[in-house]
Amino acid sequence: MVSKNQIKLISSLQQKKYRITRQLFFAEGIKVIQELLESKFELEQLYTTQNDFEDVLFTKKTLVSEADLKKITALATPNTCLAVFKIPVEKKIKEKGLILALDSIRDPGNLGTIMRLCDWFGIEQLLCSKETVDIYNPKVVQATMGSIGRVNVNYVDLNNFVLETKLAVFGTFMDGLNIYKCTLPQEGLIIMGNEANGISKELEKVIKNKLSIPRFGDAQETESLNVASATAIVLSEFKRGN
Repeated sequence: MVSKNQIKLISSLQQKKYRITRQLFFAEGIKVIQELLESKFELEQLYTTQNDFEDVLFTKKTLVSEADLKKITALATPNTCLAVFKIPVEKKIKEKGLILALDSIRDPGNLGTIMRLCDWFGIEQLLCSKETVDIYNPKVVQATMGSIGRVNVNYVDLNNFVLETKLAVFGTFMDGLNIYKCTLPQEGLIIMGNEANGISKELEKVIKNKLSIPRFGDAQETESLNVASATAIVLSEFKRGN
């Protein structure tokens, strides 16, 4: 059974300020939770309607009813389990290899998908501007499908980082060089911009290597690609030459 205090705590974690205050976040679903249990995250408490997760200590596991789960879920259709984890301390940024940076990505689904792409393409370091959605937002956590446990994420002042890094900096723009015709390095900082506005004007001024994904449609009327789709193409091209 879930107590009123537990319901209040878990519900509060849907808001960033309470996640920061309590240094906790939650995930839902067997696959996501199992992935997180096998990663760097420390379990605070698991709530499940089934007698599963046999490796979890009984003191860390609470058997609940479907009605109780509905009280704490952030999903329209509740899963069978929800787990609360501790937010780990950010690791030091490793300025080597390919690093992906996000400038003001606001959509949780996009951030979660991009994190999965980092995991898929072996990008170990993801940098987020201060304006980017919180990675511990429940919708982001769900969208990562567990990849959140395998990608190192840091929130930084992106403008300052770009000015100070010794890595070659690449950005995606409508008027950049055709990415399919460029020789791309295996080390550098790749910046993807906001869903509506792209990379900020301030950042654009300090990006020397501007890339674009050309349009092949006859109409040439599509304004832009979804940022997660664009990220998949860009990472694929950088990795293709490896």
